[in-house]
Amino acid sequence: MARLLSVNVGLPRDVPWRGETVHTGVFKSPVSGPRRVRRLNIEGDGQGDLHGHGGEMRAVLVYQADSYRHWAAHLGRDDLVHGNFGENFTVDGLADDEVCVGDRYRIGTAVFEVTQPRVTCYRVGMRLGEPRLPALLVSHGRPGFYLRVIDEGDVQAGQEIVKVADGPERMTVAEIDALLYRPPHPADRLERALRVDALSPGWQASFRALLDQARGEGGGAVGNAGLSPVSVTRPAWIGFRPLRVERVVDETPDVRSLWLTAPDGTPLPAARPGQYLTVRTPRTDEAPGTVRSYSLSGPPGAPGYRISVKREEHGRASTWLHTGVRAGDDLQAAAPRGAFVLQDLREDPRPVVLVSAGVGVTPLLAMLYALADDASRRQVWWLHATRNGRTHAFAGEIRGLLSRIPDARLRVFYSRPGPEDHLDAGTTSGRLTADAVAELGLPHDAQAYLCGPDLFMRGITEALQHHGVDPLHIHTEIFGATPGSTPGIAVRERPGPHSLPSSGPGPRVEFARSQVSATWNGDHDSLLELAEACDVPTRWSCRTGVCRTCETALMSGAVDYTAEPVEQPPPSSALICCSRPDGDVVLDL
Repeated sequence: MARLLSVNVGLPRDVPWRGETVHTGVFKSPVSGPRRVRRLNIEGDGQGDLHGHGGEMRAVLVYQADSYRHWAAHLGRDDLVHGNFGENFTVDGLADDEVCVGDRYRIGTAVFEVTQPRVTCYRVGMRLGEPRLPALLVSHGRPGFYLRVIDEGDVQAGQEIVKVADGPERMTVAEIDALLYRPPHPADRLERALRVDALSPGWQASFRALLDQARGEGGGAVGNAGLSPVSVTRPAWIGFRPLRVERVVDETPDVRSLWLTAPDGTPLPAARPGQYLTVRTPRTDEAPGTVRSYSLSGPPGAPGYRISVKREEHGRASTWLHTGVRAGDDLQAAAPRGAFVLQDLREDPRPVVLVSAGVGVTPLLAMLYALADDASRRQVWWLHATRNGRTHAFAGEIRGLLSRIPDARLRVFYSRPGPEDHLDAGTTSGRLTADAVAELGLPHDAQAYLCGPDLFMRGITEALQHHGVDPLHIHTEIFGATPGSTPGIAVRERPGPHSLPSSGPGPRVEFARSQVSATWNGDHDSLLELAEACDVPTRWSCRTGVCRTCETALMSGAVDYTAEPVEQPPPSSALICCSRPDGDVVLDL
């Protein structure tokens, strides 16, 4: 008979860590006497990061005494006490390879249901001073698991744990955990897991993404689609290759298009509508080459690529592309990349809303080409904001494409129309604001794609959500560096991305989106730490090669891993939390 050995609680607190302040509830201590268990937690307990812990499906964390004995031996520790792994219940029995998701148990007067394995993050390693612990919990098959509260009640250490119901499909916590984090990911087992209604929504979403990938419906995704924030699409080539400028077209006074082809005349690999191309400016004695990314604006199935570049006042790369490049020149370019792509037209009949501001029109124009070429029967809304007719790039081209779509709607907003601008039902004076969105009568079930300045996209995203569009159906492309994700780290003022002073020879690491670079000289343990030193926005959680939150497109070069990842990423990406450069590298950060 399983038994509850200890009830452990603790309220969130601020803890210093690596020069930062972490707000965390991982520090739990045993308590005596009965404790009331409610829907979201135990009396006297709390979670610091409600994105990754807590909530109805993760109300109570369970860890086993047998795993304590395992880690004491493996780590050579004799100081482990109940609560050290952040668990609320330390139990005798209920092994991860025996307990199944969906099983129900009675403890005291409360009834619980198993919902998912623990999602390991850096804080459990921080608590025990063992940074590799998140990876070890997965690789050793000892994650522990979460319970949701079916019936509220009182619990107390020493009580028996009585099983009252078996979960469907009989898939153990260890099996579910391995199915997400460790290869292989067989479709039949993913289907079984998705039949377990008790499995938490987050894990179900991950398994659906993996199942699509296993069935070949992931749009060419490689890696682990269930863990990566975005699916990583295998690039058509590795590193940079020459592309020839076939012709140059000035779309507006400050936007220029370059049509690119292969120097040998062969068709270039097809890009997905919405992806971007990365180009490198030539190196000179005065300055190293600059890496910049530009959305592809041409027809996705064309034999060549088109990029459309806005000239920025102090933009070295955009100035060079406007003034230093002519037809017949060659550019160095990396393969098309990016997950901001139009969903498969055959699989999704819902309306499409394409919203852009300024030069943010470019990836959406490629999507519009795809919709027009497919003779789409979907309802398509085209919303665009610009200053006036002089700055309105591709106006005629867009109207021509929309005319090929039976149910297309056009709304263009000129914030400062000129006297020569013709305003009609499709083009109005004013700004594309939340109020304007509310008046349009957009379909609630639409897939929306947004590209433009950050403030514009935030406002339109909020307006669409308020209008009733599902947040999961709102897709955005951000100019420059993407927002960081550093769970539990206290917010503080930080400088913008910056280069580090050169300190001797070493590989050059370029952070393409942030437009900074640094020399790798061995002062940091990982590319993640180097990025942090440059204040480049990063995304991470475990910092040990498990969760794949830090997975980043590797545009050029190669990396070595300081610790073997639980699942090896594809060569086109890198887990920056546990890798170092093997020569010069360019990262999409």
